[in-house]
Amino acid sequence: MSREDKGAVTVEAALGLAGMTVVTVLLVAGLTVLTSQLRCTDAAREAARLLARGQPHEAAAAVHEIAPAGASLSIEKAGDAITVKVSAHPAGGLLPSIDLNATAYAVAEPGTEPPDAAG
Repeated sequence: MSREDKGAVTVEAALGLAGMTVVTVLLVAGLTVLTSQLRCTDAAREAARLLARGQPHEAAAAVHEIAPAGASLSIEKAGDAITVKVSAHPAGGLLPSIDLNATAYAVAEPGTEPPDAAG
């Protein structure tokens, strides 16, 4: 090994470890976004089901419990049709350019009063 090659392995190892760290962070961020989107979808579906049964307070509680922290719930009513939208930012806002949205639809059950659109 010549004198000019000393330290080359150390530099290559450092660059390799840095690259692996970046890939790992991107994978964790991707999994966080994926699970947060699934939680938003589940929360919207559950809220729509509960609203169709005439249980608006339980619907809000379900979104608070199921969706990622800081998620918002919006409800639209058109006749007996109920549209629920859950919006959130994954990882508590650490990924500011990503907005998650999930929408679910339901029809109010007979004999129940659909919720007000104000939600």
